[in-house]
Amino acid sequence: MLQEKELVAKILQGDPKAFEALVMRYEKLVLYVTSKLIRSEDDVMDVCQEVFIKVHRGIHKFSFNAKLSTWIARIAYLTAINHLRKYQTENQRRINDDELLLEQYHFSEETPEHILIQKDVAAYVHHLIDQLPLPYRTALTLYHLQEFSYAEIQEITGMPEGTIKNYLFRARKLLKEKLEVYLQDEK
Repeated sequence: MLQEKELVAKILQGDPKAFEALVMRYEKLVLYVTSKLIRSEDDVMDVCQEVFIKVHRGIHKFSFNAKLSTWIARIAYLTAINHLRKYQTENQRRINDDELLLEQYHFSEETPEHILIQKDVAAYVHHLIDQLPLPYRTALTLYHLQEFSYAEIQEITGMPEGTIKNYLFRARKLLKEKLEVYLQDEK
């Protein structure tokens, strides 16, 4: 497997196989980041393609100040956010940090029995994560599921580190509260 610098150098030299290798190496990351932000599977696929077009067009600007995966994840995140803003309907919640008041946020009233056919807790946790407000969901998935550091998440999202920590704290608290209710129902 080519190292990042070698891979980028080959892409800059016009090697199509090198770019294909880049896509194969990072397609799961891009798919994961975009699918956690965008609900429509068709839109996710369109945005993923758009991300790799942007990566191809902008690879000459990559300066190795961060890992290539961080740079690509940032492009995926910003492209997904731009997609959401562009195609947002009036009924959808605005993507605005000022509107994310914890008191105004509620999980759906669906019971785990309706969601889980075989009481699959992991699926239920993912269902709860999908219901979190966008910034909470983003911070939680990038930190816990993709294992990016605070600095990398800051670089990807543009959020200050303190905000990331705050969103992680709130997201964990919401998940904990909902899981405690679920676990009490199981007793």
